[in-house]
Amino acid sequence: MTAEPLRKLTGDTDCKNGTCPTLWTKTATGDYVVQGYVITDPAELAQLDLPAGETAVRIPAPMLEEYFRGRF
Repeated sequence: MTAEPLRKLTGDTDCKNGTCPTLWTKTATGDYVVQGYVITDPAELAQLDLPAGETAVRIPAPMLEEYFRGRF
């Protein structure tokens, strides 16, 4: 099975090593994929009440602000 192609939309502008938070889109569906820092703080996770199979990531606000500023 071949993975659906992803297209990079924007990334963390302060990134120094190339593996930083990034916003992608799935080209076939237009869905978004977010790469970020896994949230491990139990208090934060308890507030989210995530179901099995889901996780939460943190991404820098400037990264999304830059992307959406260019969209609207």
